[in-house]
Amino acid sequence: MLVRYFAAARAAAGVDEERHELGEGATLEELLDAVLAVVRPAPPSGTPSLARIIGRSSFLCNEIAIRDRSVALRSGDVVDVLPPFAGG
Repeated sequence: MLVRYFAAARAAAGVDEERHELGEGATLEELLDAVLAVVRPAPPSGTPSLARIIGRSSFLCNEIAIRDRSVALRSGDVVDVLPPFAGG
């Protein structure tokens, strides 16, 4: 599965995107656990931790919003991590 990070999630992850190999039918929650298990350098000063950002983020799977973290994913899915945005 490809995970793409945007805005503060990108800064906290230290990468634009990364792949995670999980079994077919793994849930979004399992994918997020795998994301958080990666050892990463500390985020830039003033940037919250990736765990905190993910706790408040919205997610897209193949460009469709998903709110249920128990939803099953497929190996070719693309999951976007969208932290809360400010402004208007």
